[in-house]
Amino acid sequence: MATTPASFPPGGTWFDTHKKSFVDVPIDASNSNAIPTSDFLDAAESLTTLFDLLGSIAFTPVKNDMLGNITKIRTLHLSSPAQTSTLQSLVPYELSTKKHTASEGLLWLVRGLDFTATALRHTLSNPTSELSNSFRTAYTTTLKPHHSFLVKPVFSAAMSATPYKRDFYAKMSRREDEGKVREEMEKWVGALEERVVVMREFMGRKEAKW
Repeated sequence: MATTPASFPPGGTWFDTHKKSFVDVPIDASNSNAIPTSDFLDAAESLTTLFDLLGSIAFTPVKNDMLGNITKIRTLHLSSPAQTSTLQSLVPYELSTKKHTASEGLLWLVRGLDFTATALRHTLSNPTSELSNSFRTAYTTTLKPHHSFLVKPVFSAAMSATPYKRDFYAKMSRREDEGKVREEMEKWVGALEERVVVMREFMGRKEAKW
């Protein structure tokens, strides 16, 4: 079922519907910034409902791509929970089995999360800029360089199908409280950005290559 304001708790926002928020996904600084796999996947899955609020079927491929990558990672995690308890342990474990399905899924998931964080950060930092500009800018700098000529038109179409910013903020809150939405988005985007930075750094290491 698609996420709508009617599904929010009284006085609540989209952020209150998350099974897990990126704000609550721990980063273990004492263990090379290790991130728990299950928490990260739950937060990422919650994030995908954002594309429901954008209100266009053009975003369906974007959402499905992220969910597909989450499934790849979760499948390995559920089959070998002890060896994949953190994202940083999951990748070398899978690579040791001469496979990289989940690891490649994680690489693409991080790229998708980076795209989302970049788009929303641009939205927060540029109050007069419409969502379409924020999402197009984010796509150009995050996902587009990695997409094939067949995929680029699909995602580019979605970037132009975003609603007006005022309508988007209205959909994010049951009471259409833009101030509250922006305050909660600032915290959530900051947490998402921090975890994306950790994972981009890790995925760039030699031990995460296949």
